[in-house]
Amino acid sequence: MSLGDLDFVAAMLSHPEVMRFYPKLYSRQEATSWIERQLDRYERHGHGLWLAEDRATGEPRGQVGLLIQEVDGIEEPEIGYLIHRPFWRQGLATEAALATRDWAFGMLGLPRVISLIRPVNLPSQGVAAKLGMTPEKRTTSWNLEHIVFSVRAVDVDWRRE
Repeated sequence: MSLGDLDFVAAMLSHPEVMRFYPKLYSRQEATSWIERQLDRYERHGHGLWLAEDRATGEPRGQVGLLIQEVDGIEEPEIGYLIHRPFWRQGLATEAALATRDWAFGMLGLPRVISLIRPVNLPSQGVAAKLGMTPEKRTTSWNLEHIVFSVRAVDVDWRRE
């Protein structure tokens, strides 16, 4: 993701359906800051949210990646995914999140990853289940209740070809 992706990211982050489980819609300036946070994450951690693109056309579809999130005072590797509304129900979140999970386990050697998901966000809970994640506990992040879904590398077949 780069500042060159601002038009797409701003449109996605200001879309009421896409952002219905977030605290608010984002302005264009806030979308710029969102991208800058990802660039900072790339620099600090070597990863963050990446732009998810159509394989055939290279056109953006959403963002998926690995973030470091603080959960109850502990830094946790989180798989995050957000697909723009026109591209829902095509399996893109699952495909990209699975690739992120496998990369986290295989390339980074992480023993466990999580996803923070609002209790009312059933579509994202479905994606988490397809990653082999199960609910672990509830927590508060950004002043909102979330379920911490998690999966351990030893519990799934992440060495897919």
